Amino acid sequence: MPVDGVPLRVVSYNIHSQRDDTAALAAVVRAAAPDVVIVQEGPRRFRWRQKSAALAESFGLVVAAGGLPALGNLLLTSLRVRVTASRCQRFPLTPGRHLRGAAYADCVVGRGARFTVAGSHLSTDPAERPAQAGLFARGLADASWPVIAGADLNEGPDGPAWATVAAGRTDAAVAMDRADRLTFSCANPSRRIDALFVDPRITVVDYDVVDTPQTRRASDHFPVLVDLLLPATD
Repeated sequence: MPVDGVPLRVVSYNIHSQRDDTAALAAVVRAAAPDVVIVQEGPRRFRWRQKSAALAESFGLVVAAGGLPALGNLLLTSLRVRVTASRCQRFPLTPGRHLRGAAYADCVVGRGARFTVAGSHLSTDPAERPAQAGLFARGLADASWPVIAGADLNEGPDGPAWATVAAGRTDAAVAMDRADRLTFSCANPSRRIDALFVDPRITVVDYDVVDTPQTRRASDHFPVLVDLLLPATD
C-alpha cells in the first residue's frame, strides 16, 4: 500500500427511503465511521431539509449537498471534510417515470487533498438508463477535482449504463478483486447494482459490501464501504 496520500472512508448506500429499521440504519453507518456517505433514496419530498438534517445527525454527519434538488441523492460528510462548492443535476423526465438526478460536492480533506464526490440513482427502465448514465458521466467529467462517484445503477457490470459511468474510472470492487460481492437485495442477494467508481489518481485500499444481520434490517440494499487514499493537490 502506498505510504503517502490522504485516507478517506466512503460509504455508498441506497437507504430505501428509510422504510426499514432506521435505528439499525444509523447504527450501521456510525459503526463504519465514514468521512463521506453517498445516499440514494434520501429525503426528496415534504420537509426534505429537516429530514435530511435529521438523517445526517443520526449518522453523526452533516449535509453537504443534495436532497430534493437532486431527487433524493444526498451527500453527507464528517467534520473532517470541508465542502467548498456543490450542485445538483436533474435528468429529463420521461412521462410516466420517476424524475431522477445527481448531486455533486467539491471537497477538501487533510493537507490539501481535494476531490469531488458525486451520487446518482439511475432508472429501473433499461430504455431510460443509458441517457441518464451519459448525463451523469458528463457531470463527472466536468468535475474540478479527482472524482469519487457512488451510484445505484439498477443494472449489473454487463450493462451499457454501467459501462458509461465506469469508463475511465476505477471500479473499487474490481480493484480489490471483490466484484463477486452482491449488493441487492438484502433478502435474496443476487445482483451487484450498487458501485463506487474513482478517478485513477485515487488509490483503492479496501472494499467491502457489508452483509450483517443489522444491514439486512436497515435497508433492501447492502452498503458499499470503501477505503481510499487521495493525492494531495495543493
